Amino acid sequence: MSTYSQIYIQIVFAVKNRQALIATVWEEDLYKYITGIVQNKGQKMLAINGMPDHIHILIGMKPSCCLSDLVREIKKSSNSFIKEQAFTNSKFEWQEGFGAFSYSHSALDNVIAYISNQKEHHRKRSFKEEYVDFLEKFKIDFKQEYLFQWLE
Repeated sequence: MSTYSQIYIQIVFAVKNRQALIATVWEEDLYKYITGIVQNKGQKMLAINGMPDHIHILIGMKPSCCLSDLVREIKKSSNSFIKEQAFTNSKFEWQEGFGAFSYSHSALDNVIAYISNQKEHHRKRSFKEEYVDFLEKFKIDFKQEYLFQWLE
């Protein structure tokens, strides 16, 4: 094989309507399950963490991977897993869409630390502030009305 690549992507997506449904008691099981999906699809999990209403995933991605298909599979399978395990009495669903942000190899340590420190980080900033900051920092054009549905 003569294809060599170095593609690092941070994926961010939220629980539908940003409901705080991911409980601390089962979030680790969810992260392990999602890690299994990523690995079974031939990608490398570098970091995963989140808050009750959203998650961050950092992967090393092969060029043959279709990111939209991977995220669709993560959401569909993890949604089924949450229901099968009866982790929550509420109706669990992931929000439509996701954010995807690319990084150089030299930035990985900082991104991994950022993802690992989600709980601490969100004591100071809301998910909406964080997400809009990502879009602006990466110079991604967006319309407020097409962002996640925010619970105010």
